[in-house]
Amino acid sequence: MVIFIFANIKLQNLTLKKTPLHQWHKEHGAHMVPFAGFEMPLYYTSIKEEHIAVRKKAGLFDISHMGEFLIYGPESFDFLQFATTNDVAKLSPGKAQYTLLLNESGGIVDDAILYRLEEDRFMLVVNAANIEKDFKWLAELAERYNVHIEDVSDQMALIAIQGPLAQDILKKITDQPIEQIPYYHFVVGGVAGFPNIIISNTGYTGSGGFELYMAPGYAPYIWEELLQEGKDNGLVPVGLGARDTLRLEMGYRLYGNDMDENTSPLEAGLNWVVNYNKDFVGKEALLKLKEQGVTRRLKGFSVEGRLIPRKGYEIVDEDGNVVGTVTSGAYSYSLDKPIGLAFIDKTALKREPLFIKARNRTAPIKIEKIPFYRESPFVKK
Repeated sequence: MVIFIFANIKLQNLTLKKTPLHQWHKEHGAHMVPFAGFEMPLYYTSIKEEHIAVRKKAGLFDISHMGEFLIYGPESFDFLQFATTNDVAKLSPGKAQYTLLLNESGGIVDDAILYRLEEDRFMLVVNAANIEKDFKWLAELAERYNVHIEDVSDQMALIAIQGPLAQDILKKITDQPIEQIPYYHFVVGGVAGFPNIIISNTGYTGSGGFELYMAPGYAPYIWEELLQEGKDNGLVPVGLGARDTLRLEMGYRLYGNDMDENTSPLEAGLNWVVNYNKDFVGKEALLKLKEQGVTRRLKGFSVEGRLIPRKGYEIVDEDGNVVGTVTSGAYSYSLDKPIGLAFIDKTALKREPLFIKARNRTAPIKIEKIPFYRESPFVKK
C-alpha cells in the first residue's frame, strides 16, 4: 500500500507541497508522510479509530492534494466525449460522473470524476500524482478542438466530510438543502458564511457524505467550523491511512496500485464506465481485447488467518505456481479480517484453492465479491 511504503522516509530530505491545512495538521499531532508529492496526514490517533469513526459517525478529510482542471469552450462536450470513456451526454449541469482516461492501447492513464458546471464548462478531478501527466495528455488531445483547459489545482482546496452523520453536521453551516442533493450530484452555495463552494454528494469511503471544493483561503475556517459543529456527533479528523482501508472495503480502485497505463478497464473490472456507443481514445484496442479475452482479472479476496496482504505479494496455486499478484491489501476493521485486491490469472480462478505467499509464509485465500463491506448505503442488497 503506497501510503505505508513511504511512512518512514525522512520528510526533511524531500521537497513536498503543502495543503492549506498543513499547519493545522502539524499543530494537532498528525503523523505526516509523503504522498503524491505532498506532505499529508497518515493518521491523528490511529487508523483503526479513524476508520471506525467514519463507518459509525463521521470523519473529516483534507484531500486538497487532488488535481482539478477547468475545461470550457464551444467544443468542450465533444472533446470530453472523445477524451473520457463514460457518456458525457448523461451529464446535465449539477451532475458528476466517474470516468477513465485511456491511452491508445486501452491502458488507464487515470481515473477521474467529471463535473458539468455549466453547459460548456466542466471540471475534471484527477489523482494528485497524475496532475502533470494528465494535463499534458489532455492538452495534446485538445489541439484539434476549440476548447480551453486550465490547471486550477493550486487555486482550490478540497475537504471531504464522510460518514452516516455527515449530512447532519454539514447542514448546520450551509445555506443549501443538502439532503436534496442526489448521489453524484452537486450544488454551489455557501458554507460557514463563505460563498461559491461546490458541495458534491460524492466520496471515497462508501459511508456517504460530501466533498467541498473551495478557495484555499477558506479551508482552515471551514475545517474548524465543521469540527466545532460536529463535536457532539463524534466528528474526527481522518488521515490517509483510514481513507485507504475504507476505500478497500468498498473495492474502490487506487491508481498506481490496482490500475495503471498497462491495465485495461476490462482487467480492472471497470468496463461499466466505458460507453462503446461513441468514439473515444483507446476504443479500438478495447474492442480487440474484448474479442480476444483478457488473461487476468482484478479480484477481491480475504485471507484465512492473520497474514496481512501487501502490494507485491504473490498469489499461488496448490502446486506453488505463481498465478497472481496482490495490488492492495489491509486489515478490514469493519469485517475483522485481512482483505485485498489482486490480479489473478483467469484460468487459475477456476481451480481453487489459492494461497497468498509472503516471503516464506503462505495462507489460504477466498475469492470474494466486492464490495467486501455490504452495509454501505451504496450497495444493492
